[in-house]
Amino acid sequence: MHYLAFHFASTHEASELLTDTLSALGADGVQVQDAAEIKAILADPKNLSYADDDFINQLDPVVRIVAYFAAFPEGVRVNRDPDQASWTLYDNSEKIIVPLSQLEEQIRVRLQSFSAFLDIGDGYQGCLVVKEEDWAENWKRYYNTLHLTDRLVINPSWLDYQPVPGEIVITLDPGSAFGTGTHETTALCARWLDEKLRPGDHVLDLGCGSGILAIIAARLGAGSVEAIDIDALAVSVAKANCQLNQVAVMVHSGELKDAARPRYDLIVANIIADVIVAIAGDIPSLLAPGGLFIASGIIRDKLPAVEAAAEQAGLSILEKRIQNDWCALLLGKAKGD
Repeated sequence: MHYLAFHFASTHEASELLTDTLSALGADGVQVQDAAEIKAILADPKNLSYADDDFINQLDPVVRIVAYFAAFPEGVRVNRDPDQASWTLYDNSEKIIVPLSQLEEQIRVRLQSFSAFLDIGDGYQGCLVVKEEDWAENWKRYYNTLHLTDRLVINPSWLDYQPVPGEIVITLDPGSAFGTGTHETTALCARWLDEKLRPGDHVLDLGCGSGILAIIAARLGAGSVEAIDIDALAVSVAKANCQLNQVAVMVHSGELKDAARPRYDLIVANIIADVIVAIAGDIPSLLAPGGLFIASGIIRDKLPAVEAAAEQAGLSILEKRIQNDWCALLLGKAKGD
């Protein structure tokens, strides 16, 4: 079998969104070289990997992303010219075969929409045909076991990991947007879920992407977990990840208005600041007494706008956390509401 390797030059800020998008489009593997993530892994005291200062200093500041898409099924001859072959992607939650030009157009449209609110770097750099043996094992060296908190562990399926008592292991593979767990926006949410979620809580993950936060909530003992994303392709990936981790999560397409329950004990939204501002006014009515709203994906420059929207909506800022240029807020209903 042959694969088409799509190359991207991006930024740390956009890497999580881009890897989620490529996985949702049907990528069979997504390789990410991100100096910030590598440094975070090496800094983890539980990580056994080692790198000297020369290696760290030579890391490329540009985030390099390669997404691999399968060609025709085995047994079908593939021309070495990618323009003369067809490649698989997801459409309407099912994998289909499409011309390269259609797949590239899907990618360009999404990159253009992302660039309206996020620095995506130079973006799409082109593609080339590679043989399966040229990447099937090599790309795995970019992924390792991640410790999000003292007990939350993200582990790729091909690695053997023996958890210590009390640890909760979530399995995610690169084809399902693995590699995003160390990104600040996800890590900030995961830590608060670990600290604040109570067994039996009803949880809503808004803008679920790969489903990692919904899976964490379920594994932490939530009474029910609902995951919503506006992108039907992301919903497909999230469903697959929930099945892989054997957790019961209600995953569906939609927006906040499509939430199934009237009230939630905890709502988490790892999205973008502009969307959080837009939905802030609707959050209080969906929070149960004592309920919490975790808002993440907020670049530092946008934090004042989110804080103002929260105050106007009647939400109190209980805690604020900042990691590099990313911010997250823990919000609750203002007293008396």
